[in-house]
Amino acid sequence: MRLPRTDAVLVQAAIAGALSFAHLHDLANAAGQHGWKAWAYPVSVDLLLVAAWHRMRVLRATGSPARAAWTWFAIALAASLGANVATAGLLDLDHVPAWLRILVAGWPALAFFGGTLLAHTATATALPADPEPELPLYEPEIAPTPTPVTEPSPEAVEAPEPVPALPAAPAPAVPTVAVPAALIEHARKIADDHRTRTGAPIDSATLRVRLGVPPQFADAIAAQLA
Repeated sequence: MRLPRTDAVLVQAAIAGALSFAHLHDLANAAGQHGWKAWAYPVSVDLLLVAAWHRMRVLRATGSPARAAWTWFAIALAASLGANVATAGLLDLDHVPAWLRILVAGWPALAFFGGTLLAHTATATALPADPEPELPLYEPEIAPTPTPVTEPSPEAVEAPEPVPALPAAPAPAVPTVAVPAALIEHARKIADDHRTRTGAPIDSATLRVRLGVPPQFADAIAAQLA
């Protein structure tokens, strides 16, 4: 059976927490807070310290200012360090000064106020950028090409007289393309940007690539932008 591996960091944190807990208890007891109240003081200080540190990480992750969280973290750290130093022989615990008794007695209200502010601090959330509206692709409406007229073969002509010349077939009609007004406005913005950057008007080939439309569609849009 393989024994679990001991984490040195967790062991060190447990030892430091236990010592700090004991120092805070001794200081509160010396300042007149006896019984369960003396044990509640180190819990209050350590909880405020952990809550402020957690709030700082959340605010920094969202890009929000964390000055208030830093302030309460410093207050809780000062209370913990002060208790450790005071109980190291620098303070006579049998004759605690009046100002220290006032600080210990006022700590619950201060810790409650700090915990409430940390719990109700607004966290800014990043709003997603508005996506660029996708324009629908329109298929060009091409007019039907007229059927060409075929000339009769020489064998089909009975009389040897010359066959009158047939009229020339009409030229194929130019495709008509219906361009939406929204697409014209979008193409106009692209053309203005192209003219600003290059100093020359945009051609139909570049316009077709930027819009992603067929060549006939790009030619029709370029004609309306000219």
